[in-house]
Amino acid sequence: MQQSRTKTLVVSALIAALYVVLSVVPGVFNLASGAIQFRISEGLNHLVVFSKKYVFGVVLGVVLFNALFSSLGWIDVVFGGGQSLIGLVAVAYLAPHLPKLWQKMVLNICVMTLTMFLIAIEIVWTGHMSMSHAFLGVYGSLMLSEAVIMAITAPIMAALDRVLHFKKLMA
Repeated sequence: MQQSRTKTLVVSALIAALYVVLSVVPGVFNLASGAIQFRISEGLNHLVVFSKKYVFGVVLGVVLFNALFSSLGWIDVVFGGGQSLIGLVAVAYLAPHLPKLWQKMVLNICVMTLTMFLIAIEIVWTGHMSMSHAFLGVYGSLMLSEAVIMAITAPIMAALDRVLHFKKLMA
């Protein structure tokens, strides 16, 4: 039992670190924050369709990246971490009811895309961007960027699962 908890904690820490590293590269090109976010790391959201135990590692990665690199600081920690937590927990409990992996991933893409409204609220509320007064414009660009990156990474994560067996890693 203790070995299982330790393994889950170690894998979660590795996922969090990987999330931060995969977010830094787009961040260099100013694509990890704002109304257009192409965080490659968002592909790690797909881990939750394999095991709900991945929620902690992914959310921790979001919180760490936002705490370390976001110009909005704690506000981005709360909104970004909250958006990830809400979306991933919803997927973790809905996905097991779907029979096929592709259905679970489509669910994940839809949920994570729709929950970007929280990030749009954050941007509008803080006046962080020049277009921040246009909620629908910000939300639309966030939804598009999230949907694109999640759709691109879904087949990659499915292929990685065939080699790494994500569910067994957290068993």
